[in-house]
Amino acid sequence: MAETHWNKLGAYLKETQILGSIQNTLYWDQNTGMPKKGASWRSEQLTYIAKVLHERNSSEEFSNLIQSAKNELADIEPNSDNQLFIKDKERNITLLLKEFNRERNLDPQLVESLAKAKSKGYESWQEAKEKSDFKIFLPFFGELVKLRIEEAKQISIKCSPWETLAQPFEPELNLKWLNKIFQPLKETIPGLIRAINKSQKNHWNLSPESQNNLCSKLLDEFGRDRDLVVVGQSPHPFSITLGPNDFRITTRIVEGEPLSSFLATAHEWGHSIYEQGLPSQSHQWFAWPLGQATSMGIHESQSLFWENRIVKSKSFSKRFFKKFVSAGCSLNNYLELWKSINHMEAGLNRVEADELTYGLHILIRTELEIDLIERGLPVEDIPTEWNKRYDELLGIKPSNDSEGCLQDVHWSEGAFGYFPSYLLGHVISAQISNQMERDIGLIDNLIENGEYQKIIFWLKNNIHKYGRSVNCMELVRAVTNEELSPNYFINHLRSKVNDF
Repeated sequence: MAETHWNKLGAYLKETQILGSIQNTLYWDQNTGMPKKGASWRSEQLTYIAKVLHERNSSEEFSNLIQSAKNELADIEPNSDNQLFIKDKERNITLLLKEFNRERNLDPQLVESLAKAKSKGYESWQEAKEKSDFKIFLPFFGELVKLRIEEAKQISIKCSPWETLAQPFEPELNLKWLNKIFQPLKETIPGLIRAINKSQKNHWNLSPESQNNLCSKLLDEFGRDRDLVVVGQSPHPFSITLGPNDFRITTRIVEGEPLSSFLATAHEWGHSIYEQGLPSQSHQWFAWPLGQATSMGIHESQSLFWENRIVKSKSFSKRFFKKFVSAGCSLNNYLELWKSINHMEAGLNRVEADELTYGLHILIRTELEIDLIERGLPVEDIPTEWNKRYDELLGIKPSNDSEGCLQDVHWSEGAFGYFPSYLLGHVISAQISNQMERDIGLIDNLIENGEYQKIIFWLKNNIHKYGRSVNCMELVRAVTNEELSPNYFINHLRSKVNDF
């Protein structure tokens, strides 16, 4: 029978997705090319689109379309040929209903207020970071915290406020489960840091032009399609998808850090190649839930895989060393390059952190968020608490707000609940990498032979293909036949410390 209701729902979703992609395009421009004085009007634009999207995603028309498509699907007689087809459609309906109910519970005025607060928060954060003065950001930050707490109250009474805010990034996450994954890391990593065989960091540099050229060569090495992927510059590196064949990534040049842009490019490539590999069957096209990423933890596992398992490997340094020399690198051999890429030392900056210390940066942010959202930590105490916890866990203290609590963009956009995905990504990446090596051989050997397409093929067929048909924990179980465990990541860190 003709699926008229299903097609009508698809057309509605496509129009919503077009609006969402316009929103993303404005965000891309805001971060890469918009003049500072355009911020006020951009706030108006983004607020308007957020309002329209909320109206569409919580409208009676949308509800009726979902219900009609659900009823139409129920009328299809299942058989051996269409069981998977029906199962996928049922999953799409389940996810649409879940999102609809979340949107419907929100007061439209709150949605509008949040959009304005996010835009103003980002603008004030940029100024505060530039001037290293948290007080500039403080009133806008306080407003974002207040609005997000109100949002959590409106959406759910089943989850705690912080858990509710984390759901869009990590569906089904709860604090008890998160603590089970994170606590062993908090107990293990400080001891590993103390065990590091500390060596002098090799100080060298590359011109911004050379760094950009190396980043371009890196993407070409990985097999990027220049007709699909565009690279820009932004204050904070990110990846964003503007359409089914429009993938954008950004990086940034950090003065005195010749590898920062290179590693950021590898990281954002991992995000982009995941988006490029998501399901594209006719009923899962760009607008449908099953054609989208399942969680930010899985997303981060992909970016961290390319950054840490590929670019930070000895095989990669061996393969790419001559390109660095041609760019002006003053190191003597590929082992010196490998040691530079993997230099392990407690530092203040999350984005520049090595694999070993990175997890502590995330633990600090996660605990601060939970204290802000659920335990009444005053927003004005953030700089003091941030510095105190860095001293306790990493043994270092920021000397100013820019290198401390203002270094990340996430809170300026009210993205509470996002940070744990970074550390979950490390844990997931380690467990998935172990399975990849069982299936297609040692990652070092694949890199040495330049077999990146073999790696991408495995990722696409074992990770990317799932879309949102399963959640993060189910996907890890499906790929590795085990529950997610921190042990693979801990073992990887121990091996790296011993090798160094």
